[in-house]
Amino acid sequence: MRTLRLTVLLGENDAWRRRPLYTEVVHRAHRAGLAGASVFRGVEGFGASSVVHTARLLSLSEELPVAVIVVDAEERVRAFLPELTGLLAGRGLATVEHVEVVGR
Repeated sequence: MRTLRLTVLLGENDAWRRRPLYTEVVHRAHRAGLAGASVFRGVEGFGASSVVHTARLLSLSEELPVAVIVVDAEERVRAFLPELTGLLAGRGLATVEHVEVVGR
């Protein structure tokens, strides 16, 4: 079985209908029957705006980077991509990579 890792990179303030966008991605992945999804909050990063956001003590930034990671069979991830593309609508960045799963 070929396995893919889908990584969706967002800002934590990105929203979908007043709900965090990363939450919407996770719930849609769940409804699509994907094996699982995890959200990771970054401590520092920048995106298309070129503004560096950081969680360092002296910073007041609340727009930290967030990554949603999904690992599942290739056909299931690829079937989810059209829905994800519509949801992102120019926000965030999604990557897909072939991965080798060990220790299952």
